[in-house]
Amino acid sequence: MKKYLLRRKAQLEKRLKQLKELLEKGSETRSMEEVQAEVDELTADLDAVNEALAELDETVDSGGDEGEEDDANEDDEEQDEGEEEKRSILTQEQRAGLTNIINQSLSSRVQVKTNEMKTRNAFCRYLVGQISESEARAMGVQTHGGNVLVPEALAKEIISYAQEENLLRKYGKVLQTKGTQGFPILIKKAKANRVKTERALNQPIPETDIEFDEYYLNPTETDALVLVTKKLLAMSEMNVERIVVDELKKAYVREEAEFFFNSADNPGALIRKAVAFTPTATDIYDKFVQLKNSLPTSMLKNARWMINRAALTAIETIKTADGFPLLRPDIGLEGGFGYRLLGFPVDVTDFVDADTPNIQRLYFGDFSTFYIQDVIGTMEVTKLIEKYADTNHVGFKIWHLNDGQLVYGPFEPSVFKLELNA
Repeated sequence: MKKYLLRRKAQLEKRLKQLKELLEKGSETRSMEEVQAEVDELTADLDAVNEALAELDETVDSGGDEGEEDDANEDDEEQDEGEEEKRSILTQEQRAGLTNIINQSLSSRVQVKTNEMKTRNAFCRYLVGQISESEARAMGVQTHGGNVLVPEALAKEIISYAQEENLLRKYGKVLQTKGTQGFPILIKKAKANRVKTERALNQPIPETDIEFDEYYLNPTETDALVLVTKKLLAMSEMNVERIVVDELKKAYVREEAEFFFNSADNPGALIRKAVAFTPTATDIYDKFVQLKNSLPTSMLKNARWMINRAALTAIETIKTADGFPLLRPDIGLEGGFGYRLLGFPVDVTDFVDADTPNIQRLYFGDFSTFYIQDVIGTMEVTKLIEKYADTNHVGFKIWHLNDGQLVYGPFEPSVFKLELNA
């Protein structure tokens, strides 16, 4: 029994380590929800195994020293025999008890997942009118004033989808809070001093101040509206609730990403806060080199390019002086491929377009300095029936409190913007 538990523990710890390495390298291709589900399962299993091992050790200790070898020079085979004798002390009832500990832990985890799935399904069915409000409440759905709170499991699914589509959420820092979160920004560098001789009593060390400006994210409403025909809602042979939720996810992501990338109402939007770069070179290759070398060295470690399709088209045929394509394929990505430009990863997204898709726009820098604040427990969906009754539609409005802004100090700009044909 103990040998099996130790083997199982090693397997679980090895898999957790593998997942950690995949996430650190950014090579995990599954959604964060899927990864989190596996981590939760592995952690629960590991807790159960550790508990079983602890119970096993207590049982062996209480059984005395029978089966232990007195010979200090016993070889590996004799040690294994000693362990086997220790395990033989366990009665059938004790073995069953250890098995029950593991089964109860696994059963508890499965029950939690089952309850989450029931609540999620009840939420979706309530949205499309398949169950009443009272039935939805009985299955864990929280409603108030015509609004329905998105269950935690589904909220994670929506945010995970947003992370896949919204690159600023993928590479930025996400903070879940219940209030306004401030970020200190360095606005004055500290200065060290050097003297060639020992300091005299009348020669104290000059004071050096480090000043910080407190920068606050200010969560505001992110909302999106989806209209569905009553005819579609009445078609029972289709998974209508799945369609509605998918459309809500897409609408929410479009609105959130536009706010993060391009909104005129967001002072920290990427298009407004990224430092406009004006190259002195006329050759396009030299422009990229100048831009790359303008980024502070401390930011280069996590730097990457983020461009639109117009920029991609412009640089796909450019070659370096030695005849190699400037834009090179990156086949090292797990589950897919990408590009590298001057050795740094390249992401292509239409959100870089703003309202000018013909402008060849590129961003370069460390996008982990883009901070996103999600206010916990504020994602809601409102069902609008009367408002669109005269056109036989039903409206679904998703609503969430969050903010996302590029934050950097004046001494270390973290992201530059280059527009080739502006």
